[in-house]
Order: sequence, then structure tokens, then C-alpha cells
Amino acid sequence: MARLNLLLLALVLASALGTVYAQHASRRLFAELEREQAAQQRLEIEFRQLQLEQSTWAMHSRIEKVALTELRMQTPPPSRVQVVAREPVREAAK
Repeated sequence: MARLNLLLLALVLASALGTVYAQHASRRLFAELEREQAAQQRLEIEFRQLQLEQSTWAMHSRIEKVALTELRMQTPPPSRVQVVAREPVREAAK
């Protein structure tokens, strides 16, 4: 009977230690999940800011200003402009 009691005590202790370990691992993983979610939010904010910056840099008025001031580009006179007709797109052979 004493052996059975010792075996049951060992099983109860192993079960208790397993429960403590599982809770610790669960808390650790939850903390890691929260850190990753915070990082995701920071990256989403940065992405939105970069999109806004990209749209600002790509504005037609800004590009035209840079072309005129920094690159000293000019619109060509009408006599130098050539219009090229675009060929119709052909469908692939079936």
C-alpha cells in the first residue's frame, strides 16, 4: 500500500509541475504575442506614413517644379512635338 501511495504522490507532483510549466509557457507566449502585436501596429503606422510620403513626392505639381527648377527642363515648342499613332492591340492567336 505504501508503494501505491508513493506512486500516486509522484504522479500528483509530476502533474502539478507539468501544470506550472504549462502556465508559465502560456504566459510567456502571451507576452510574446502582445509584443509582436505592438510591433505590427508600429509597422502599420510607419507604412501609412511612408505611403503618404510617397504620394507627396509623386505629386504632379512637385515633379513639374523639380523638372523646371532643378533640371531646367522646358516644354518643347509645338514644331518639335511629334505625335505617334499607337497600333491597336492584337489578340493572341487561338
